[in-house]
Amino acid sequence: MIQYMQGMLFLSVLVAFAACNAPPVPLDDIFIEKTFVPEQCVRAVKVGDYVRYHYNGMFPDGKKFDSSYDRGSSYNVFVGKKQLIEGMDKALVGMCVNERRLVKIPPHLAYGKRGYGDIIPPDSILHFDVLLLDVWNPEDGVQINTYHTPTICARKVEVSDFIRYHYNGTLLDGTLFDSSHTRMRTYDTYVGIGWLIAGMDQGLLGMCVGERRIITMPPSLGYGENGDGSDIPGQASLVFDVVLLDLHNPRDGITVTNQEVPESCTRKTVAGDFIRYHYNGSLLDGTFFDSSYSRNRTYDTYIGQGYVITGMDEGLIGVCVGEKRTITIPPHLAYGEEGTGSKIPGSAVLVFDVHIIDFHNPSDNTEILVTYKPEACDKQTKKGDFIKYHYNASLMDGTSIDSTYNYGKTYNIVLGTNQVVPGMEDGLKEMCVGERRHVVIPPHLGYGERGVTGEVPGSAVMVFDIELVEMEEGLPDGYMFIWNEDVSPDLFAEMDKDENKQVEPSEFTDYILRQVNEGKGRLAPGFDPYRIIENMFSNQDRNGDGKITEVEFKLKADEAAAHDEL
Repeated sequence: MIQYMQGMLFLSVLVAFAACNAPPVPLDDIFIEKTFVPEQCVRAVKVGDYVRYHYNGMFPDGKKFDSSYDRGSSYNVFVGKKQLIEGMDKALVGMCVNERRLVKIPPHLAYGKRGYGDIIPPDSILHFDVLLLDVWNPEDGVQINTYHTPTICARKVEVSDFIRYHYNGTLLDGTLFDSSHTRMRTYDTYVGIGWLIAGMDQGLLGMCVGERRIITMPPSLGYGENGDGSDIPGQASLVFDVVLLDLHNPRDGITVTNQEVPESCTRKTVAGDFIRYHYNGSLLDGTFFDSSYSRNRTYDTYIGQGYVITGMDEGLIGVCVGEKRTITIPPHLAYGEEGTGSKIPGSAVLVFDVHIIDFHNPSDNTEILVTYKPEACDKQTKKGDFIKYHYNASLMDGTSIDSTYNYGKTYNIVLGTNQVVPGMEDGLKEMCVGERRHVVIPPHLGYGERGVTGEVPGSAVMVFDIELVEMEEGLPDGYMFIWNEDVSPDLFAEMDKDENKQVEPSEFTDYILRQVNEGKGRLAPGFDPYRIIENMFSNQDRNGDGKITEVEFKLKADEAAAHDEL
C-alpha cells in the first residue's frame, strides 16, 4: 500500500505533531482538517477522477512512515476505484487543486488488523498531510476561458492557418513550465494539422488577433502518461494562458480596405508609375514598426516593378491622389519567414495605413487645362516674348508652396530662355493676356528628384494656377536688337560724335538708347539693356581695344549678319 500513497505535500513535522497530539478521539470514520483552502476552486475531486497529489504519511506520534516528496514524484491515481486504501479514497473527494488536508484514517479504513509488512503495524491509525496538484477525468476535453475579446475581429483562426502567439504554460497547480515571453519571441506554427499537441490544436481555433484565453487540457490531449521528460510530469493537466498576435493562411493575398477616397479622381496608379506616399506600418496586433511621418518625408518609389515588397507593389495599384487605404500583407508577400530582424518578426502579417500624396509616370508631359480664355485673343505668347503673370503653386495634395499674390507683384520672364522649369515653359506657351490655366508639371519637367530645399520635395508633381497679365512681343529668334526703320548709310559717322574716327563705349550706348527711345530700333524685352548694348559693342570691337574704328565697323558689316550686331 506504500506504493498507493505517492502524492502529498509535507507541511512540517511540527504541524503533524500538533495535529496528532490533540486530545484522543475515537475514530469511526476518517477525520479531515482543511489546513489550506485556495480562494478559487474551479473544480473539486469526484469519484472517477484521476488525481496527482503529494503527501507525507505519519503515525499519530508524528513518526513518518512514507512520503512522495522523498521519492521526488507525485502520487497519481484514480479516485473511488479501489486503487487506494478506503480512507484515502474518501478523503480525496471534494478536494480542490492546491488545497491541503490533514487526514486521519482509522485502521478499518486503512490496513486494519493485518498492517503492512514491517512498515505499518496492525490496527494503526494513519495521518496523511495531502496537497492536491491536479485533477482530471477521462471524459474531459479542452476547456476554454476567453477573458479578453478585441472590439474588432475581422477573422478567426481556422484549420491550416499559420499563427503567432505568446503563452505562459503552467501545471494545474500554477507551476510554470514554459513561457514564450521569457524567450522574447512568439511561438509560430500551423494550427489543426498536427504540429501542436492535440489540446492546443483545438484550443487555438476560433481565436481573434488580440484575444486572450486560458486553454486547459487533460494529459490525453497534452503530453500523456510520460510527460515531456523534463518539466511536465506524466499524467499532468496543462494550462496555457495565450494571446494571439497574428494569423494568416498561405493561400492569402493582400487585403485592401479603403479608408478615404477623394470625390474627384481623374487618374489611378498603374504599374510603372512613380509614387509619393506616407505610411504607418504596424503588425497585426497593432505593434508599430515604422512610419514615414516620423521621418517627415514621403516614401518615393516606382510601383509594379519590384522596388517594394510584393504586397505593397500590388496594394498601391489603382489608387488616386489623396486616397487613404489600409493594406494588409501576409508574410509570403512581405518579409517572409525571416522578417527584418528587430523590427519585423519572421512570418509576420504587416498592416500599412497609406496616404497617397502624388504620382506620375516618366512618360508624362505637362498637363494644361485652360480655365478661362478671353473672347479677344489676337496675340499669343511665343518664344522670346517678355511676359508677366501671376501664379499659385501647390503640390498634388493641395499643400501650398508659393503665390505671387502674396508679394503683390507678377512674375516676369522671357519665354523660351530657360528662366523657368521646362513644364512651366510649356504651360505659358500660346497664352492670351487675361487667360487662366491649370498646369500640372511632372518632376522630370519640374524640380526633379532633388526638389527645392525647404520648399518643393524631391520627385514632387507641381500644380500651378496661372494668369497671364501682360506680354511684350519679343524679337525674332536669336536677335537682341532690331531696326524698325532702314539703317542709316552714315551709321558710323552718326555714332562718332567727337569725329575722332573711333566710337567709344559711351558714344555707342548713347546712340543705341536714342534709337530705341525714338522708336527707330528695339532691344529684346526682359533683359538688361546695358548688358545687351555691351555685348553689341564687344562684337564690333574686333581687336578688343575698347573702341570701334571705321575699318572694324566695315569689316563687321561685310560679314554674315549677326543677330545682336549692327
